[in-house]
Amino acid sequence: MKFGVLGGGRWGVAVSLHLGRLSHEVLIFDINREAVGLINKGKHPYMDLELPQSVKATTNAQEVLEFSDTLLLALPTQVIRGAISELNLSGKEVISLSKGLEVGSYKRVSQVVKEVEPSARVFVLSGPSFAKEVSLGMPTALVLGYEDLDRAKELQRAVSAENFRVYLNSDITGVELGGALKNVIALACGISDGLGYGHNARAALITRGLAEMVRIGKGLGAKKDTFFGLAGVGDLILTATSELSRNRTFGYRIGKGEKVKDILKDLGQVVEGVETVKAVKRLSEETGVYTPICDAVYRIVVEGEDISSVIRSLLLSPPAQEIDW
Repeated sequence: MKFGVLGGGRWGVAVSLHLGRLSHEVLIFDINREAVGLINKGKHPYMDLELPQSVKATTNAQEVLEFSDTLLLALPTQVIRGAISELNLSGKEVISLSKGLEVGSYKRVSQVVKEVEPSARVFVLSGPSFAKEVSLGMPTALVLGYEDLDRAKELQRAVSAENFRVYLNSDITGVELGGALKNVIALACGISDGLGYGHNARAALITRGLAEMVRIGKGLGAKKDTFFGLAGVGDLILTATSELSRNRTFGYRIGKGEKVKDILKDLGQVVEGVETVKAVKRLSEETGVYTPICDAVYRIVVEGEDISSVIRSLLLSPPAQEIDW
């Protein structure tokens, strides 16, 4: 197959490398000329790895569109609408690799694509997957959200490998929300770790945070079971516990007393949880969903409230029934 990839960042290159190993032809679009040059020389731009000859790159997005049978979106969520609005996606098959909710509209990537081009056929690939480990060929399991089951099975066969297992899920809403909402809980876990609260607190945050993800998801039409799969709890565990996670790292540095603007400037990378927590705040208010952990993250990250007072108010809230039967 011929895959076009919009976005030559770490994740876009990692998936392209995997597809190249499976003998698919891949053309990556990126505005970074240096990265494009390295890719065309067979070099991984971010790691000391060789790329298959079938993986190439360009700075011309239209060239990628004309080349590909299937278009993969590996751009930061906030720039996707602008990027694809300049392209003709009529009837195009699109797989979103991006996680997050659009600022302002708070819409999922599949919704953004459908707004720009209603005839596009959209799939979503998500789950616990660090780009570095995928690039190295380490075992990874993901989930492909779909509307067309027959085509999803074909894509599953095309991209799956011994070290890259792809499962199927018809709940695109849940798959996308899981990938977005887990970033907020990862921020909370990072803050807790930075404060030195230990493993007990982190486990509690992951568990109760998952409950909040489920409540939000159900309020927005997702299926509860999706959040207990790879796109939900799987991605949450990875993002909330690993030092490779930008969201956890961001929260950790807040817990250590650094300022939000200083951390963002220093990281120089998108921290999706920072924007997603704003969306969660509005969505939880609109749907009446109880989200104390997400609210606490919002108060700390967005409103700049004192961490100790926010944490104390969270800990002093009276515990109720653990599970709403």
